[in-house]
Amino acid sequence: MPHDESLGSTGSASANAPEEPISDAERYSRQILFAGIGAEGQQRLAAAHVAVVGCGAMGAASASLLARAGVGSITIIDRDFVEASNLQRQVLFDEDDARQSLPKAEAARRHIQRFNSGITVHAHIADLAPANISELLAPAQILLDATDNFETRYLLNDYAVREGKPWIYAAAIGAYAATMNILPPQSFGGPSACLACIFPKPPSGNLETCDTAGILATAVNLAASVQVTEALKHLTGHPQLMRRTLLSFDLWNPASSLPLPTLDRAEIAAASPRPECEVCGKRIFSHLSGQSRAHITLCGRDSVQIHEHHRPVDFTALRARLSAHSDIRDIRSNDLLLRFRRGPHTITLFPDGRAIVQGTTDVMLARSLYARFIGA
Repeated sequence: MPHDESLGSTGSASANAPEEPISDAERYSRQILFAGIGAEGQQRLAAAHVAVVGCGAMGAASASLLARAGVGSITIIDRDFVEASNLQRQVLFDEDDARQSLPKAEAARRHIQRFNSGITVHAHIADLAPANISELLAPAQILLDATDNFETRYLLNDYAVREGKPWIYAAAIGAYAATMNILPPQSFGGPSACLACIFPKPPSGNLETCDTAGILATAVNLAASVQVTEALKHLTGHPQLMRRTLLSFDLWNPASSLPLPTLDRAEIAAASPRPECEVCGKRIFSHLSGQSRAHITLCGRDSVQIHEHHRPVDFTALRARLSAHSDIRDIRSNDLLLRFRRGPHTITLFPDGRAIVQGTTDVMLARSLYARFIGA
């Protein structure tokens, strides 16, 4: 931080003097005082590697908490970019990120670096898929779910069960928050139920999303706080303390059966696997094999994601080509993405050929726009 005479300096130090690094002993002093962590636990955190899958509201909160706790390496994977509507609840982003449409993983890395330069953040602007999941998640000791769809959660569950890695499910919608630890066979007390034990099939019907039901930032932060606390138990050598239930809260509606309003809290037992579970029981990994993965998925906010085109894109050449179209507006690009508008549709393209088409949920229209302006 530059020397500031207005902050009461005596003027004895040079304005160009190098900044004093913040010691770990000072930074983590209050956390080390907590008996559950202590000095040994802090050393374990410094050596740990955690992956956060998704960096929207949940992922931003969880990544921030992990970084401030001193987890030495954090992998952040996210396919999306920052928008103004994110700022109400996505704690790692600011207005400049939204104006620049920065990819969330990279924006998160930059902000974390500013408040904790002593850890390493690996930012991956990508859609987690069967083809890249092993490469992206192999280094991590524990996986944190911060996704917005069950397709990715079932993929994560397949991978974690196959590889014997613990992972923590977390979700929030409206004022509702939920988390669950999924623990492998080598865990203290043996394996817990996996996601497919509790939800054998993805939820069906008209499911509420943040776009239909809204969301409270407080619900997100509660789920993230529980999720990261459970991860800290694992990383600091206290696996016996990890919860073995699907835990949920409704922060807005009080429990009606009690005389005084209180937090509506529920727990579903998840201590043991379901014997007939296709994933952890029969070890059938259909999501990991790609059998259940659609080539195009909806992003949940009047958008279609197109991710079957995997090839490098020359942004300079494409920008020049787009400029020749009289109906193309607001072409913007940097090293991380290229974005343009055409009528009511906004198309955001990433360097690997993946794109998000906003302004429609019509898959065929999204394909048509992609093929016309980016290429088949």
